Amino acid sequence: MIKRLARCIREYKWAAFLSPVCMIGEVAMEVLIPLVMADLYDYGIVGQDMSVVVIKSVQLVLCALASLAFGVLSAMLASKAGTGFAKNLRHDMFHHVQSFSFRNIDKFSTASIVTRLTSDVANLQMTFQMMIRMAIRCPMMLILALVSAMGISVRLSLVYCVAIPVLVAVLLCLVPMVFKIFDRVFRTYDKLNNVVQENVHGIRVVKSFVREEKEIEKFTGISGAIYRDFCKAEHTLAFNGPIMQLCVYACMITISWVGAHMVVASGNNPALGLTTGELSSMFTYTIQILNSLMMLSMVFVMLTMSRSPLRRCAEILAEEPDLHSPEAPVTEVADGSIDFEDVSFRYSENAKNLALADVNLHIPAGATVGILGGTGAGKTTLVQLIPRLYDVSQGRLKVGGRDVREYDLDTLRDNVAMVLQKNVLFSGTIKENLRWGNPQASDEELVHACRLSCADEFIRSFPDGYDTYIEQGGTNVSGGQKQRLCIARALLKKPKILILDDSTSAVDTQTDAMIRKAFREEIPGTTKLIIAQRIASVQEADIILVLDNGRIVASGDHETLLKESSIYRDVYQSQKKGGEE
Repeated sequence: MIKRLARCIREYKWAAFLSPVCMIGEVAMEVLIPLVMADLYDYGIVGQDMSVVVIKSVQLVLCALASLAFGVLSAMLASKAGTGFAKNLRHDMFHHVQSFSFRNIDKFSTASIVTRLTSDVANLQMTFQMMIRMAIRCPMMLILALVSAMGISVRLSLVYCVAIPVLVAVLLCLVPMVFKIFDRVFRTYDKLNNVVQENVHGIRVVKSFVREEKEIEKFTGISGAIYRDFCKAEHTLAFNGPIMQLCVYACMITISWVGAHMVVASGNNPALGLTTGELSSMFTYTIQILNSLMMLSMVFVMLTMSRSPLRRCAEILAEEPDLHSPEAPVTEVADGSIDFEDVSFRYSENAKNLALADVNLHIPAGATVGILGGTGAGKTTLVQLIPRLYDVSQGRLKVGGRDVREYDLDTLRDNVAMVLQKNVLFSGTIKENLRWGNPQASDEELVHACRLSCADEFIRSFPDGYDTYIEQGGTNVSGGQKQRLCIARALLKKPKILILDDSTSAVDTQTDAMIRKAFREEIPGTTKLIIAQRIASVQEADIILVLDNGRIVASGDHETLLKESSIYRDVYQSQKKGGEE
């Protein structure tokens, strides 16, 4: 897991390596300063030797400047390495998500992926910067200060043998408790993002049903849960400070008491024992040692907090796309013919029921196929197999006479244009949205595609025409306008197969008829699959399929189905009766 994320450092390896090196230099200078101060006091001030005072003063200034330079350089390098690591991690995760099949995406909620790409990566960035600075500084300061203190007086250094185990024991007790809380917090963040995303996306529905208070209550509940967990974690961590302060002052008092007796016993003579200058250095080392332990505890807490984001980000990178192009892919689709041969499909290996079962179907190139069926009948599942958004569980599916698994994925999907049930437009102009279908499309091609989808007329009614700005999700156009723009976008791909998944449901019947007429006259060679709820939208199709519970229960043209299919006949009569009324 760590190894996988470590690959994201890449071009920032030198910054990540040099930052701790500079940090070691800073620590070395900080540990050296108390020794120079001791000599300044003992040999310069007490010994009344002005030359020693000057030399030691210069050494102190040089040590302080060197410590400052090393510290600034370490911070700059750590910042560069941390932000670079976060940039690469976000890029790798986002790039990997783009390769996911629908089955892979189904494993992660949208809110969870957003949280992992934002909050989780930000947490890992802070942790990484702390690792290459504080995680190096604390143990190095602890070791060097302890060695220096022992060099002054082994007897006084024994005080640390009591304080250090106490702080370590407290740390080992606090970390497991805090980890459980933070692990729960990051899972709750997913729920919070999901609530916000749902509310913002469906704000019109919320307001139309006057459910603002309910949404506020839902948000407040989840936000309150995060607040309570963070408070609980902070209350637990609050014990660390007082215990550390207790150990620091206990050590200071002990060292003062014992050290004073040692200074008196030596007569403040460096040759005979402990001096006043060395005792003052011991105070400095005490603070450095115990502060290092406290900072080390914060490093462990940060590592504890980052354990959950680390796992969550690694899960995205570890998820293997289950759809791949073959080693020697076919890069050309001969025509728009489609063949289902004993095809069955289930959404997951553990699913008990098949979404599609025993589908056998031949659709010649250029044919128009209508697909009808109730909710959950398997209509969308059937057409999603054609561009290989999912792989069949059993049987074979052929496009242009070749198994879809033999094609290069990009080639297959470039030749199969699909207007999904949930139409999506992106923020940008109408032209920019249309050119998702063909980035090189000319203005004339855009207009032609929009005329086929009956979108040109309403586009020209806008003041800015094709340069009209579309808000995210297409919120500033109607449902029918959005559908027609999505159809035009699909037509610009000039596909061999065009799939409309209930894509004219928000269009009036006259416009629907005009679109179908344009398809017949302008793109006769394109195979057209139309999922619809209205029989009027598909009754002129060459083949009409009736699906029920994942099976094709009837197929044929309109007249044949009226005679042979009771389901089709009942739907037709109910819609005809409703139309007359």
